[in-house]
Amino acid sequence: MASTSDFKNGLILNHKSNLWKIIEFLHVKPGKGPAFVRTKLKNIRTGQVVEETFRSGFKVEIVKIEAKDYNYIYNDGDMLNFMEKETYDQITLNKSLIDSDILDFLVENTEVTIAFDPDLNPIEVRIPQHMNLKVVETDPGEKGNTAQGGTKPAKLESGVTINVPLFIQENDSIRVDTKQKKYIERVK
Repeated sequence: MASTSDFKNGLILNHKSNLWKIIEFLHVKPGKGPAFVRTKLKNIRTGQVVEETFRSGFKVEIVKIEAKDYNYIYNDGDMLNFMEKETYDQITLNKSLIDSDILDFLVENTEVTIAFDPDLNPIEVRIPQHMNLKVVETDPGEKGNTAQGGTKPAKLESGVTINVPLFIQENDSIRVDTKQKKYIERVK
């Protein structure tokens, strides 16, 4: 058992007979009354996000998860296939298990981390925060018209569309922040 002083973002807890991931938390010490911790929790199974308040020192059960590195191999309809990097074992996951923000950036051979609960059921798929992707479709940019930092939409090889600077052309490789869905820089 752990207490609220052990809270950190990404921690998985067993609370109210469900697995919850701490998205964010804040320790609050009001002028009057006891201290408490305000949290935003995400249900691992359903994706539901709730706000929960715990009194300071409240005991919670932290769930130890096991994470393994995989390569995304291919899409088979509603099923996605991954291969473990060390043993070459393959695992197939339903698209509904994977966050839509992550699906936006999955391309073949993407390195991912899959987290498993103590019963070895997959609970989460994680991708790198920064990825290099190829631009497959965009409007031609205007030369010299970048003083105001203009942007244009560009479709990436994964299928997601983000805004990029005007000088980016088709077939350019760019670095993207996958959490914020933002352009970072052009990759040479």
